[in-house]
Amino acid sequence: MIKKLSLLFLIAGSIFMTSCEELGIDPSLSQDEVVQGLKEALRVGTDTSVTMLNKTDGYYKDEAVKILLPPEVQMIQNNLNSLGISAVVQPLIDQLVLKINRSAEDAASEAKPIFVNAITNMSITDGLSILNGSDSAATSYLRTNTYSNLKGLFAPKIDNSLSKPLVGNVSAASTYGQIVEKYNTTAETFNKVPFGPRFTIVNPNLSDYVTGKALTGLFIKVADEEKAIRTDPVARVTDILKKVFTK
Repeated sequence: MIKKLSLLFLIAGSIFMTSCEELGIDPSLSQDEVVQGLKEALRVGTDTSVTMLNKTDGYYKDEAVKILLPPEVQMIQNNLNSLGISAVVQPLIDQLVLKINRSAEDAASEAKPIFVNAITNMSITDGLSILNGSDSAATSYLRTNTYSNLKGLFAPKIDNSLSKPLVGNVSAASTYGQIVEKYNTTAETFNKVPFGPRFTIVNPNLSDYVTGKALTGLFIKVADEEKAIRTDPVARVTDILKKVFTK
């Protein structure tokens, strides 16, 4: 039995060292030190991601995470010219896209304490699983352990932002309603044409849509930061990161 246990420990240690070497992590470090380094990587990565998004144009001017209109409403832009209302509706659409991105930027700050809690509670088992996972394993861990809580905090803040009067004392929610109403009213004329195309759209929940897209963008940025820390020495901004990630 003792020999079997010794063999198991030897195999586990060998796997641990091999995983470290493959990921550019110093294999001479203990498991505790490696997990500490992984936690620090998550802390730095999430802090950087939230800071980038929680500022003016954090979402709006980043094409990787910019929030566009819901898919159900994309047909509005496709049919503006054929309906003859492009000059009326396009400015409202442009204003709406700006407002929904501003609401996501405003909500991004809610992520920090949720991420900190998940990172603090990460076990050695979690850390070793991340160590043996893909380049986005840490991000996947965070998504699994934080998404519900993040959604619970993002949703009311985004809903409040979308309902808040902004430019011209008009909210994003009301602007969205105006676009859909104006579009559907004009489209009704075309819908009466026998065998013609159906232009009318169903009004999706804007707040739910923006919340989902805001969280998707957040985890895209977290994954980018995780990959940078794993592969780019410049991204290792603390001593423990420099110690743990060697390549």
